[in-house]
Amino acid sequence: MFSRKFKLLLTKIFSFFSVVRGYNIWVIALAQYLSAIFILAPEESALHILMDWRLFLIVLASSLSIASGYIINNFYDAKKDLINRPKKVMIDRLVSQSTKLKVYFTVNFIVVFLVSFISWRAVLFFSGYIFLLWFYSHKLKRYPIIGNLTAAFLAVLPFFGVLMHFKNFYYVIFAHATFLFLLILIRELVKDLENIEGDLANNYQTVSVRFGESVAKSIITVLTIISVIPVYFLTEVYNVGYMEIYFYISYLLLIFFLIQLWKANQKAAYLKLHFLLKVIIVSGVFCIVLIKPSVLVHGKKLLSIY
Repeated sequence: MFSRKFKLLLTKIFSFFSVVRGYNIWVIALAQYLSAIFILAPEESALHILMDWRLFLIVLASSLSIASGYIINNFYDAKKDLINRPKKVMIDRLVSQSTKLKVYFTVNFIVVFLVSFISWRAVLFFSGYIFLLWFYSHKLKRYPIIGNLTAAFLAVLPFFGVLMHFKNFYYVIFAHATFLFLLILIRELVKDLENIEGDLANNYQTVSVRFGESVAKSIITVLTIISVIPVYFLTEVYNVGYMEIYFYISYLLLIFFLIQLWKANQKAAYLKLHFLLKVIIVSGVFCIVLIKPSVLVHGKKLLSIY
C-alpha cells in the first residue's frame, strides 16, 4: 500500500520522535500554559493568555530548546545507551549522528530567531539555556552531584521564562518550584542507579558509581524528607484549593517509593521507581487546574527580564 521509501521516511520520523522524546515535550508545554493560567496570571482570562503571541513564542522556543537538548544528549550518550537502553538505541540509530547534529544546530538557530521578536533579553536567556543544555550533556552529567543538580535546574528553567514574561514572583510559586526541583533531582539520582552499568563502563562518575548505591539511596531519602518543607507550605500556609489533595497523595506515594527504594537492587526495580516518580510529576501538571486564584494573596513581584 505504501512505497518502501515512504515507510522508511515514517520509520525515521518515529526514530527522531524517540530521540527528542516528544512525549515529554508536550507535557512541559502544557505545564507552562497551565502555570500561566492558574498560577502566574490568574487575574487574566484563559483566552487572553492563550492568544498571547509572546507567551506562545516562549513556550515554542522552550519546547524546541528541550528537543535540541535531547538530541545533543543522545549524541553524547550513544555508547552508554548501548548498555543501558539497547532497544531504544536500535530505534534511534535509524537517524545518523551527522543528521542529528544538523537538526540540532538548525533547531537552535530557529529558537534564537523566534525569540528575537520578543526582546534581546529573551535572546540572551534562551542562548544561555541552549549553552547550558550542551555543556551539561558534554561535561557536567559525567560528574556526581553537580550533574544531577544541573539536570534538575535545566528541567525547571523553562518555567522561569514564563515567570519573567508575566513579571510576577509569588512565594507560592517558589514553593511549587522547590517541590518540583526536588522531585526531578530525586528522579535523576534514581536514573543513575538505573544506568549504573553503562555509566561505569563509560567512566561517568555519578553518585552511584563514585560512592555506591547505598550512599545514593541515602541522599535520595534525605531529599525526599526535605521535600516535606515545600509540601507543608503548599498545604498549610497557602490556599492551593483542591490541589492539596495531590500533595497529600504524592507524599504517601513518596513514602511507598522510599520503602521500595531500599528493597531495590536490580535495574527492573529502579525502572519501576523511575516510572512512579514520572507519574507523580506528570499528575502534578494536570492537578494545577485545581488551584484557587486566591493562592496569590501572599505574593510579591520581581522585575521582568523582558
